[in-house]
Amino acid sequence: MTDHTTPKNSLLRQDARTVKRNRAETRFKAYGIAAIAVGLLMLLILLTTIIGRGTGAFQQTFLTLDVQLLEAKLDKKGNRDLEDIKKVSTFGYAPLMAAALEKKVADTGIETGLKPKDMAAILSKDAAAQLRDFVLENTDLIGSSVEFRFLTNSRVDGYLKGRVTRESIANDKNISTAQLDLVDALIADGALEKRFNLAFITGADASDARPEAAGMGVSMLGSLFMMLVVLALALPIGVAASIYLEEFAPKNWITDIIEVNISNLAAVPSIVFGILGLAVFINYMHLPNSAPLVGGLVLTLMTLPTIIISTRASLKSVPPSIRDAALGVGASKMQSVFHHVLPLAAPGILTGTIIGLAQALGETAPLLLIGMVGFIASNPPDGIASGLLDPNSAMPAQIYEWAKRADPAFYERAWGGIIILLVFLVTMNAIAVMLRRRFERRW
Repeated sequence: MTDHTTPKNSLLRQDARTVKRNRAETRFKAYGIAAIAVGLLMLLILLTTIIGRGTGAFQQTFLTLDVQLLEAKLDKKGNRDLEDIKKVSTFGYAPLMAAALEKKVADTGIETGLKPKDMAAILSKDAAAQLRDFVLENTDLIGSSVEFRFLTNSRVDGYLKGRVTRESIANDKNISTAQLDLVDALIADGALEKRFNLAFITGADASDARPEAAGMGVSMLGSLFMMLVVLALALPIGVAASIYLEEFAPKNWITDIIEVNISNLAAVPSIVFGILGLAVFINYMHLPNSAPLVGGLVLTLMTLPTIIISTRASLKSVPPSIRDAALGVGASKMQSVFHHVLPLAAPGILTGTIIGLAQALGETAPLLLIGMVGFIASNPPDGIASGLLDPNSAMPAQIYEWAKRADPAFYERAWGGIIILLVFLVTMNAIAVMLRRRFERRW
Protein backbone atom coordinates (compact mmCIF):
# COMPACT_ATOMS: atom_id res chain seq x y z
CA MET A 1 0.00 0.00 0.00
CA THR A 2 1.42 3.38 -1.13
CA ASP A 3 1.87 6.15 1.47
CA HIS A 4 0.57 9.49 -0.02
CA THR A 5 1.58 11.69 2.90
CA THR A 6 3.45 14.90 1.96
CA PRO A 7 7.15 14.81 2.81
CA LYS A 8 8.33 17.19 5.47
CA ASN A 9 10.53 19.18 3.01
CA SER A 10 8.04 19.14 0.11
CA LEU A 11 7.39 22.27 -1.98
CA LEU A 12 3.69 21.78 -1.21
CA ARG A 13 4.27 22.49 2.46
CA GLN A 14 5.11 26.07 3.62
CA ASP A 15 7.96 26.27 6.06
CA ALA A 16 8.12 28.79 8.89
CA ARG A 17 10.14 31.35 6.90
CA THR A 18 7.69 31.26 4.00
CA VAL A 19 4.73 31.73 6.34
CA LYS A 20 6.49 34.68 8.00
CA ARG A 21 7.30 36.26 4.64
CA ASN A 22 3.73 35.88 3.38
CA ARG A 23 2.40 37.47 6.54
CA ALA A 24 4.80 40.39 6.12
CA GLU A 25 3.65 40.85 2.52
CA THR A 26 0.02 40.78 3.65
CA ARG A 27 0.72 43.39 6.33
CA PHE A 28 2.56 45.61 3.85
CA LYS A 29 -0.36 45.38 1.42
CA ALA A 30 -2.74 46.31 4.25
CA TYR A 31 -0.55 49.29 5.17
CA GLY A 32 -0.64 50.48 1.55
CA ILE A 33 -4.43 50.13 1.33
CA ALA A 34 -4.80 51.96 4.66
CA ALA A 35 -2.53 54.78 3.45
CA ILE A 36 -4.56 55.17 0.26
CA ALA A 37 -7.80 55.14 2.26
CA VAL A 38 -6.49 57.84 4.64
CA GLY A 39 -5.33 59.94 1.68
CA LEU A 40 -8.70 59.65 -0.05
CA LEU A 41 -10.46 60.49 3.22
CA MET A 42 -8.34 63.65 3.68
CA LEU A 43 -9.01 64.62 0.06
CA LEU A 44 -12.73 64.10 0.57
CA ILE A 45 -12.68 66.21 3.75
CA LEU A 46 -10.76 68.96 1.96
CA LEU A 47 -13.10 69.05 -1.03
CA THR A 48 -16.19 68.91 1.19
CA THR A 49 -14.90 71.81 3.28
CA ILE A 50 -14.02 73.93 0.25
CA ILE A 51 -17.32 73.29 -1.51
CA GLY A 52 -19.39 73.65 1.65
CA ARG A 53 -17.85 76.99 2.59
CA GLY A 54 -17.35 78.40 -0.88
CA THR A 55 -20.60 77.73 -2.72
CA GLY A 56 -22.30 80.54 -0.80
CA ALA A 57 -20.16 83.06 -2.67
CA PHE A 58 -21.88 82.08 -5.92
CA GLN A 59 -25.23 83.15 -4.46
CA GLN A 60 -26.16 86.64 -3.33
CA THR A 61 -29.24 88.27 -1.86
CA PHE A 62 -31.07 90.70 -4.13
CA LEU A 63 -34.00 93.05 -3.52
CA THR A 64 -36.30 93.73 -6.47
CA LEU A 65 -37.77 97.24 -6.57
CA ASP A 66 -39.62 99.42 -9.07
CA VAL A 67 -37.50 102.56 -9.39
CA GLN A 68 -38.79 105.82 -10.83
CA LEU A 69 -35.97 107.29 -12.92
CA LEU A 70 -37.04 110.88 -12.43
CA GLU A 71 -35.95 113.17 -15.23
CA ALA A 72 -35.77 116.09 -12.82
CA LYS A 73 -33.07 114.26 -10.86
CA LEU A 74 -31.08 112.55 -13.60
CA ASP A 75 -31.39 114.81 -16.65
CA LYS A 76 -32.40 118.29 -15.60
CA LYS A 77 -31.82 119.74 -19.07
CA GLY A 78 -33.84 116.98 -20.71
CA ASN A 79 -31.50 116.71 -23.70
CA ARG A 80 -30.32 113.14 -22.95
CA ASP A 81 -26.72 114.27 -23.26
CA LEU A 82 -24.55 111.52 -21.79
CA GLU A 83 -21.97 113.96 -20.45
CA ASP A 84 -24.66 115.88 -18.53
CA ILE A 85 -26.12 112.63 -17.15
CA LYS A 86 -22.67 111.52 -15.98
CA LYS A 87 -22.46 114.62 -13.78
CA VAL A 88 -25.08 113.07 -11.48
CA SER A 89 -23.12 111.14 -8.86
CA THR A 90 -24.27 108.13 -6.88
CA PHE A 91 -25.58 110.52 -4.21
CA GLY A 92 -28.22 111.61 -6.71
CA TYR A 93 -29.43 108.03 -7.16
CA ALA A 94 -29.70 107.16 -3.46
CA PRO A 95 -33.00 109.10 -2.96
CA LEU A 96 -34.53 107.23 -5.90
CA MET A 97 -33.74 103.87 -4.29
CA ALA A 98 -34.99 105.00 -0.89
CA ALA A 99 -38.24 106.21 -2.43
CA ALA A 100 -38.68 102.90 -4.28
CA LEU A 101 -38.17 100.90 -1.10
CA GLU A 102 -40.51 103.17 0.88
CA LYS A 103 -43.19 102.71 -1.78
CA LYS A 104 -42.67 98.94 -1.72
CA VAL A 105 -43.13 98.85 2.04
CA ALA A 106 -46.25 101.01 1.81
CA ASP A 107 -47.80 98.90 -0.98
CA THR A 108 -47.27 95.64 0.92
CA GLY A 109 -48.56 97.07 4.19
CA ILE A 110 -45.43 96.27 6.17
CA GLU A 111 -45.18 97.99 9.54
CA THR A 112 -41.52 98.64 10.33
CA GLY A 113 -41.30 101.78 12.43
CA LEU A 114 -38.10 102.59 10.55
CA LYS A 115 -37.21 105.85 8.87
CA PRO A 116 -36.71 105.73 5.08
CA LYS A 117 -32.97 106.16 5.56
CA ASP A 118 -32.84 103.16 7.93
CA MET A 119 -34.93 101.06 5.55
CA ALA A 120 -32.57 101.89 2.66
CA ALA A 121 -29.62 100.82 4.83
CA ILE A 122 -30.40 97.16 4.08
CA LEU A 123 -29.22 97.81 0.53
CA SER A 124 -25.58 97.52 -0.45
CA LYS A 125 -23.50 100.67 -0.63
CA ASP A 126 -22.74 99.54 -4.15
CA ALA A 127 -26.41 99.61 -5.15
CA ALA A 128 -26.40 103.28 -6.17
CA ALA A 129 -23.38 102.67 -8.42
CA GLN A 130 -25.19 99.70 -10.00
CA LEU A 131 -28.22 101.85 -10.76
CA ARG A 132 -26.05 104.67 -12.12
CA ASP A 133 -24.20 102.31 -14.47
CA PHE A 134 -27.52 100.93 -15.69
CA VAL A 135 -28.89 104.41 -16.40
CA LEU A 136 -25.73 105.47 -18.27
CA GLU A 137 -26.12 102.43 -20.53
CA ASN A 138 -29.87 102.97 -21.01
CA THR A 139 -30.42 106.73 -21.07
CA ASP A 140 -33.64 106.28 -23.05
CA LEU A 141 -35.30 104.83 -19.92
CA ILE A 142 -34.98 108.09 -17.97
CA GLY A 143 -38.44 109.29 -17.02
CA SER A 144 -39.91 105.79 -16.75
CA SER A 145 -40.26 103.16 -14.04
CA VAL A 146 -37.78 100.28 -14.14
CA GLU A 147 -37.75 97.02 -12.20
CA PHE A 148 -34.24 96.63 -10.81
CA ARG A 149 -32.50 94.07 -8.61
CA PHE A 150 -30.30 95.64 -5.97
CA LEU A 151 -27.64 93.95 -3.90
CA THR A 152 -28.37 93.90 -0.20
CA ASN A 153 -25.64 94.49 2.35
CA SER A 154 -23.49 91.68 3.72
CA ARG A 155 -25.45 91.43 6.99
CA VAL A 156 -28.74 90.80 5.17
CA ASP A 157 -27.02 88.30 2.89
CA GLY A 158 -25.49 86.59 5.91
CA TYR A 159 -28.91 86.46 7.58
CA LEU A 160 -30.37 84.51 4.65
CA LYS A 161 -27.35 82.21 4.59
CA GLY A 162 -27.48 81.50 8.32
CA ARG A 163 -24.23 83.33 9.01
CA VAL A 164 -25.98 86.14 10.90
CA THR A 165 -28.61 85.55 13.58
CA ARG A 166 -30.73 87.81 15.74
CA GLU A 167 -28.58 86.88 18.71
CA SER A 168 -25.31 87.67 16.94
CA ILE A 169 -26.33 91.24 16.03
CA ALA A 170 -26.72 92.40 19.63
CA ASN A 171 -23.58 94.56 19.35
CA ASP A 172 -23.65 95.03 15.58
CA LYS A 173 -24.08 98.65 14.49
CA ASN A 174 -24.62 97.72 10.84
CA ILE A 175 -28.05 96.12 11.26
CA SER A 176 -30.87 96.05 13.80
CA THR A 177 -33.67 93.70 14.79
CA ALA A 178 -36.23 96.03 13.17
CA GLN A 179 -34.34 95.83 9.88
CA LEU A 180 -34.34 92.03 10.10
CA ASP A 181 -38.11 92.20 10.62
CA LEU A 182 -38.30 94.22 7.41
CA VAL A 183 -36.13 91.60 5.68
CA ASP A 184 -38.45 88.79 6.82
CA ALA A 185 -41.47 90.70 5.50
CA LEU A 186 -39.80 91.31 2.13
CA ILE A 187 -38.87 87.62 1.91
CA ALA A 188 -42.48 86.66 2.53
CA ASP A 189 -43.55 89.12 -0.19
CA GLY A 190 -41.06 87.58 -2.63
CA ALA A 191 -39.20 90.83 -3.28
CA LEU A 192 -36.06 89.69 -1.48
CA GLU A 193 -34.40 86.39 -2.36
CA LYS A 194 -31.09 84.65 -3.04
CA ARG A 195 -30.00 84.33 -6.67
CA PHE A 196 -26.99 83.14 -8.62
CA ASN A 197 -24.27 85.80 -8.36
CA LEU A 198 -22.64 86.13 -11.78
CA ALA A 199 -20.85 89.29 -10.62
CA PHE A 200 -18.69 87.18 -8.30
CA ILE A 201 -17.15 85.55 -11.38
CA THR A 202 -17.01 88.64 -13.62
CA GLY A 203 -16.66 91.54 -11.15
CA ALA A 204 -13.78 93.32 -9.46
CA ASP A 205 -12.65 93.58 -5.86
CA ALA A 206 -14.60 95.81 -3.48
CA SER A 207 -13.80 97.86 -0.41
CA ASP A 208 -14.37 96.73 3.17
CA ALA A 209 -17.62 98.72 3.22
CA ARG A 210 -19.24 96.61 0.47
CA PRO A 211 -17.94 93.02 0.56
CA GLU A 212 -21.12 91.75 -1.11
CA ALA A 213 -19.98 93.40 -4.38
CA ALA A 214 -16.52 91.80 -4.52
CA GLY A 215 -15.72 89.53 -7.45
CA MET A 216 -12.90 87.53 -9.03
CA GLY A 217 -13.20 88.75 -12.63
CA VAL A 218 -10.39 91.32 -12.71
CA SER A 219 -7.95 89.04 -10.85
CA MET A 220 -8.81 86.24 -13.28
CA LEU A 221 -7.77 88.52 -16.13
CA GLY A 222 -4.57 89.32 -14.26
CA SER A 223 -3.78 85.61 -13.95
CA LEU A 224 -4.61 85.12 -17.64
CA PHE A 225 -2.15 87.80 -18.78
CA MET A 226 0.53 86.41 -16.47
CA MET A 227 0.05 82.93 -17.92
CA LEU A 228 0.37 84.36 -21.45
CA VAL A 229 3.73 85.85 -20.48
CA VAL A 230 4.86 82.57 -18.90
CA LEU A 231 3.74 80.55 -21.92
CA ALA A 232 5.40 82.93 -24.41
CA LEU A 233 8.74 82.88 -22.57
CA ALA A 234 9.05 79.67 -20.57
CA LEU A 235 8.01 77.23 -23.31
CA PRO A 236 10.45 78.23 -26.09
CA ILE A 237 13.34 78.99 -23.72
CA GLY A 238 12.82 75.84 -21.67
CA VAL A 239 12.45 73.54 -24.68
CA ALA A 240 15.42 75.09 -26.49
CA ALA A 241 17.65 74.76 -23.41
CA SER A 242 16.55 71.16 -22.91
CA ILE A 243 17.25 70.20 -26.53
CA TYR A 244 20.71 71.72 -26.40
CA LEU A 245 21.65 70.13 -23.07
CA GLU A 246 20.29 66.71 -24.00
CA GLU A 247 21.20 66.43 -27.68
CA PHE A 248 24.02 68.83 -28.57
CA ALA A 249 25.95 69.96 -25.47
CA PRO A 250 29.28 68.21 -24.80
CA LYS A 251 29.43 66.18 -21.61
CA ASN A 252 31.95 68.07 -19.49
CA TRP A 253 32.19 69.78 -16.12
CA ILE A 254 30.50 72.94 -17.41
CA THR A 255 27.31 71.15 -18.46
CA ASP A 256 27.45 69.16 -15.22
CA ILE A 257 27.39 72.41 -13.23
CA ILE A 258 24.52 73.72 -15.35
CA GLU A 259 22.49 70.56 -14.79
CA VAL A 260 23.11 70.60 -11.04
CA ASN A 261 22.04 74.25 -10.83
CA ILE A 262 18.86 73.59 -12.80
CA SER A 263 17.94 70.81 -10.40
CA ASN A 264 18.70 73.06 -7.43
CA LEU A 265 16.61 75.93 -8.86
CA ALA A 266 13.63 73.59 -9.11
CA ALA A 267 13.80 73.17 -5.32
CA VAL A 268 14.30 76.86 -4.45
CA PRO A 269 11.33 78.33 -2.48
CA SER A 270 9.13 80.47 -4.68
CA ILE A 271 9.48 83.52 -2.44
CA VAL A 272 13.17 83.71 -3.45
CA PHE A 273 12.08 84.27 -7.05
CA GLY A 274 9.79 87.03 -5.79
CA ILE A 275 12.74 88.78 -4.14
CA LEU A 276 14.72 88.40 -7.36
CA GLY A 277 11.86 89.89 -9.39
CA LEU A 278 11.54 92.80 -6.96
CA ALA A 279 15.26 93.57 -7.17
CA VAL A 280 15.75 93.11 -10.92
CA PHE A 281 12.49 93.91 -12.68
CA ILE A 282 11.14 96.67 -10.42
CA ASN A 283 14.07 98.27 -8.59
CA TYR A 284 16.64 97.95 -11.39
CA MET A 285 14.66 97.81 -14.66
CA HIS A 286 11.88 100.09 -13.29
CA LEU A 287 9.04 98.06 -14.77
CA PRO A 288 5.53 98.97 -13.53
CA ASN A 289 4.75 97.82 -10.02
CA SER A 290 1.89 95.30 -9.63
CA ALA A 291 1.82 94.70 -13.41
CA PRO A 292 1.00 91.24 -14.81
CA LEU A 293 4.08 91.59 -17.03
CA VAL A 294 6.35 91.61 -13.97
CA GLY A 295 4.37 88.78 -12.38
CA GLY A 296 4.71 86.77 -15.58
CA LEU A 297 8.48 87.34 -15.71
CA VAL A 298 8.88 86.21 -12.10
CA LEU A 299 6.76 83.11 -12.67
CA THR A 300 8.72 82.37 -15.85
CA LEU A 301 11.92 82.21 -13.84
CA MET A 302 10.24 79.92 -11.34
CA THR A 303 8.71 77.65 -14.01
CA LEU A 304 11.75 77.27 -16.28
CA PRO A 305 13.52 74.57 -14.18
CA THR A 306 10.35 72.46 -14.08
CA ILE A 307 9.88 72.69 -17.86
CA ILE A 308 13.56 71.96 -18.57
CA ILE A 309 13.60 68.89 -16.32
CA SER A 310 10.35 67.46 -17.74
CA THR A 311 11.43 68.17 -21.33
CA ARG A 312 14.80 66.47 -20.85
CA ALA A 313 13.06 63.45 -19.35
CA SER A 314 10.79 63.28 -22.41
CA LEU A 315 13.76 63.50 -24.78
CA LYS A 316 15.57 60.74 -22.87
CA SER A 317 12.54 58.48 -23.18
CA VAL A 318 12.85 58.41 -26.99
CA PRO A 319 14.76 55.19 -27.91
CA PRO A 320 18.31 55.73 -29.22
CA SER A 321 17.41 53.55 -32.19
CA ILE A 322 15.28 56.40 -33.55
CA ARG A 323 18.31 58.68 -33.64
CA ASP A 324 20.56 55.99 -35.08
CA ALA A 325 18.04 55.11 -37.81
CA ALA A 326 17.67 58.77 -38.84
CA LEU A 327 21.44 59.26 -38.94
CA GLY A 328 21.84 55.98 -40.81
CA VAL A 329 19.68 57.13 -43.73
CA GLY A 330 21.64 60.37 -44.10
CA ALA A 331 19.83 62.82 -41.83
CA SER A 332 21.88 65.44 -40.06
CA LYS A 333 21.95 65.73 -36.27
CA MET A 334 19.58 68.69 -36.46
CA GLN A 335 17.16 66.84 -38.74
CA SER A 336 17.28 63.78 -36.51
CA VAL A 337 16.33 65.83 -33.45
CA PHE A 338 13.66 68.09 -34.94
CA HIS A 339 12.07 65.65 -37.41
CA HIS A 340 12.07 62.49 -35.31
CA VAL A 341 13.03 62.89 -31.65
CA LEU A 342 11.13 66.09 -30.86
CA PRO A 343 7.75 64.93 -32.29
CA LEU A 344 8.00 61.70 -30.31
CA ALA A 345 8.81 63.64 -27.12
CA ALA A 346 6.02 66.20 -27.70
CA PRO A 347 3.44 64.52 -25.38
CA GLY A 348 5.77 64.66 -22.40
CA ILE A 349 6.89 68.19 -23.24
CA LEU A 350 3.31 69.46 -23.43
CA THR A 351 2.37 67.68 -20.22
CA GLY A 352 5.35 69.12 -18.35
CA THR A 353 4.65 72.61 -19.70
CA ILE A 354 1.00 72.62 -18.66
CA ILE A 355 1.82 71.22 -15.23
CA GLY A 356 4.43 73.97 -14.87
CA LEU A 357 1.83 76.58 -15.85
CA ALA A 358 -0.61 75.12 -13.34
CA GLN A 359 2.06 75.36 -10.65
CA ALA A 360 2.70 79.00 -11.56
CA LEU A 361 -1.03 79.77 -11.56
CA GLY A 362 -1.33 78.81 -7.91
CA GLU A 363 1.73 80.68 -6.62
CA THR A 364 1.15 83.52 -4.15
CA ALA A 365 4.43 84.34 -2.40
CA PRO A 366 6.28 85.83 -5.43
CA LEU A 367 3.27 88.00 -6.27
CA LEU A 368 3.10 89.42 -2.76
CA LEU A 369 6.63 90.77 -3.06
CA ILE A 370 6.01 92.56 -6.36
CA GLY A 371 2.82 94.19 -5.10
CA MET A 372 0.13 92.19 -6.90
CA VAL A 373 -2.04 92.06 -3.81
CA GLY A 374 -3.46 95.59 -3.67
CA PHE A 375 -7.08 96.67 -3.94
CA ILE A 376 -7.83 96.62 -7.67
CA ALA A 377 -11.37 97.70 -8.57
CA SER A 378 -10.60 98.83 -12.11
CA ASN A 379 -12.48 98.09 -15.30
CA PRO A 380 -11.27 95.29 -17.63
CA PRO A 381 -8.15 96.25 -19.65
CA ASP A 382 -8.65 97.86 -23.06
CA GLY A 383 -6.10 95.68 -24.82
CA ILE A 384 -3.06 93.46 -24.47
CA ALA A 385 -0.72 96.35 -23.60
CA SER A 386 -3.11 97.61 -20.94
CA GLY A 387 -3.60 94.11 -19.57
CA LEU A 388 0.16 93.58 -19.25
CA LEU A 389 1.19 96.97 -17.86
CA ASP A 390 -1.75 98.22 -15.77
CA PRO A 391 -1.79 97.34 -12.06
CA ASN A 392 -3.75 94.19 -11.36
CA SER A 393 -4.03 91.29 -8.97
CA ALA A 394 -4.06 87.52 -9.45
CA MET A 395 -6.39 84.80 -8.25
CA PRO A 396 -4.20 83.36 -5.44
CA ALA A 397 -3.22 86.87 -4.29
CA GLN A 398 -6.87 87.93 -4.31
CA ILE A 399 -7.83 84.91 -2.23
CA TYR A 400 -5.09 85.75 0.26
CA GLU A 401 -6.29 89.36 0.47
CA TRP A 402 -9.90 88.33 1.15
CA ALA A 403 -8.91 85.73 3.73
CA LYS A 404 -7.24 88.31 5.96
CA ARG A 405 -10.14 90.81 5.95
CA ALA A 406 -12.43 91.02 8.94
CA ASP A 407 -15.89 90.76 7.37
CA PRO A 408 -17.18 87.14 7.16
CA ALA A 409 -18.46 87.87 3.66
CA PHE A 410 -14.87 88.22 2.43
CA TYR A 411 -13.96 84.96 4.13
CA GLU A 412 -16.79 83.26 2.24
CA ARG A 413 -15.49 84.77 -1.00
CA ALA A 414 -12.01 83.45 -0.27
CA TRP A 415 -13.42 79.91 -0.25
CA GLY A 416 -15.37 80.67 -3.43
CA GLY A 417 -12.18 81.93 -5.06
CA ILE A 418 -10.47 78.66 -4.15
CA ILE A 419 -13.21 76.79 -6.03
CA ILE A 420 -12.60 78.91 -9.15
CA LEU A 421 -8.83 78.42 -8.85
CA LEU A 422 -9.26 74.65 -8.48
CA VAL A 423 -11.48 74.59 -11.57
CA PHE A 424 -8.70 76.33 -13.52
CA LEU A 425 -6.07 73.90 -12.23
CA VAL A 426 -8.19 70.80 -12.94
CA THR A 427 -8.97 72.12 -16.42
CA MET A 428 -5.30 72.70 -17.21
CA ASN A 429 -4.34 69.23 -16.01
CA ALA A 430 -7.21 67.69 -18.00
CA ILE A 431 -5.93 69.48 -21.12
CA ALA A 432 -2.47 68.06 -20.45
CA VAL A 433 -3.87 64.52 -20.24
CA MET A 434 -5.93 64.93 -23.43
CA LEU A 435 -3.00 66.36 -25.39
CA ARG A 436 -0.75 63.56 -24.22
CA ARG A 437 -3.22 60.88 -25.27
CA ARG A 438 -3.85 62.54 -28.61
CA PHE A 439 -0.17 62.69 -29.51
CA GLU A 440 0.45 59.19 -28.20
CA ARG A 441 -2.28 57.83 -30.50
CA ARG A 442 -0.78 59.76 -33.38
CA TRP A 443 2.66 58.31 -32.88
